[in-house]
Amino acid sequence: MRIFADRKIKALFNKILICILALPSLSVAFLILKPENAALFILLSSLVMGIVILAVCYGYFIKQNEIMENAVEQITDYIAGSRETRIACDEEGEIYRLFHEVNSLASILNASAENERRSKLFLKNTISDISHQLKTPLAALNIYNGLLKEETAELPELQEFVLLSEKELDRIEMLVQNLLKITKLDAGSIVFEKAFENVADMMGEVELHFAYRAKQEEKKLILSGEEQILLFCDRDWMIEALENIVKNAFDHTGSGDFIRIEWKQSVSMIQIVIKDNGSGIHQEDLHHIFKRFYRSRFSKDKQGAGLGLPLSKMIVEAHKGTIEVQSELGMGTTFILNFLIPTKL
Repeated sequence: MRIFADRKIKALFNKILICILALPSLSVAFLILKPENAALFILLSSLVMGIVILAVCYGYFIKQNEIMENAVEQITDYIAGSRETRIACDEEGEIYRLFHEVNSLASILNASAENERRSKLFLKNTISDISHQLKTPLAALNIYNGLLKEETAELPELQEFVLLSEKELDRIEMLVQNLLKITKLDAGSIVFEKAFENVADMMGEVELHFAYRAKQEEKKLILSGEEQILLFCDRDWMIEALENIVKNAFDHTGSGDFIRIEWKQSVSMIQIVIKDNGSGIHQEDLHHIFKRFYRSRFSKDKQGAGLGLPLSKMIVEAHKGTIEVQSELGMGTTFILNFLIPTKL
């Protein structure tokens, strides 16, 4: 059997075998010398042999248990973040072969994590450099566009092209900023400055940001929630996440539609719901809308870059929250954000 390949188990088996073989020999010898006490001797020797076997087995399994407990402790330390932790596997045997393979797996995981870290850092630095390089020409183009806007004030045809140019420049600038934010979040280089923020105040800021657009597009932005709810978050980043979702709602609603933002608190969590009665999301797209640059084949929106919702998801998850979406074509879309309330231990 394969189990006997372990040297320690072989030694244990040999000890038990010696005890089993020794009993008949001693019994025969004692039977020849003192036949009248042979039965008593056999009984006593069997009892002694049983105790010896139990003691040997107990000692062996106690030792094996210590080895396994130590291995579990090392694995737990590794999971907790101690990447240099390894299980001692200097001896021979099947169990030590297993430990060696576990150590090899840990080394592979470490190498993979290091490669991923370097790739993310390279991507962050590359996009950061490109973003900074684009800032100067974008600023110059905005200045030129502003000058053209003044010069063409009395030329309606040219004024239309200037306004379109301004809109496209704004799109490029937003795309660059979102790319930079996403790469920084990926690389873990952003430190969130969290504090207990009033949710109603943050929603008021979101409402103010979209008030002009709501008026221009004849849409209703409705807020509903308690005034005293506090959310432990980085205010600026959380508003960024909320505004991206609300912008998505504005992009997929028509004149006369509504966007409703509700928030409430339960015993264990704070929930924020952003709901609209717009065009809705096709079922085929529901599992993909948080992917970067994803564009639905059913979408009529040709302006979005596909970075707003992925950025919102990253921000929410960085705050230990969850985000989910429910939608029905022609009926509207609902985004649900849940945040656990930190417990005081």
